[in-house]
Amino acid sequence: MAKRIKQATKTKIEEIKQLFLEHYPDSITELVYRNVYELLVAVMLSAQCTDKRVNIITPALFEKYPDPVSLANANLDDVKALIQSCSFFNNKAKNLIKMAQSVVENYGGEIPLDRDELVKLAGVGQKTANVVMIEYTGANLMAVDTHVYRVAHRLGLCDASTALKCEEQLTKKFKTDLHRLHQAMVLFGRYHCKAVKPECNDCFMKPYCKTTETFKV
Repeated sequence: MAKRIKQATKTKIEEIKQLFLEHYPDSITELVYRNVYELLVAVMLSAQCTDKRVNIITPALFEKYPDPVSLANANLDDVKALIQSCSFFNNKAKNLIKMAQSVVENYGGEIPLDRDELVKLAGVGQKTANVVMIEYTGANLMAVDTHVYRVAHRLGLCDASTALKCEEQLTKKFKTDLHRLHQAMVLFGRYHCKAVKPECNDCFMKPYCKTTETFKV
């Protein structure tokens, strides 16, 4: 049985929050986009795929399908060919076209900037919807990807077994500045608190880490 990690106290949570905000004051997504349509497509593609790979894929995709209308009328095989280097490209291609068709049919060709409406679109779950709202509108929402999930557990901010439950716990504990904290935790997890060989020695979160001993190399 895995050892239960002791959860951070309210005081420690506030200290952790302030440290993230200080170290990542202007954190934004590393996905490249020019409008909310491109952002939504990029975030959909980024599921279980790196931002770096998505940024390689999207220029050609957006050149051929610059808006929801063109994507709604796309040939499935053509979309697959453009995104084939992305993980799960078959399902993602289908969902991209279905998403665009729904946007055209139900939202006049405009991506809805409302989480409850976004999740109605094919291939758009709560995490994807939250990321779009966080990045494009600065909404006070938390989104939990693999990096946020890992960081939250290592710092004792979360003991949930699912991403959605982790999102609920982080939202309740942090309360404000969630959009900035989400991206700060993504970047921290991606480049420092990595899944394998995390950079613990000079980590600014080392005093708060509940699992530092586990990662000594």
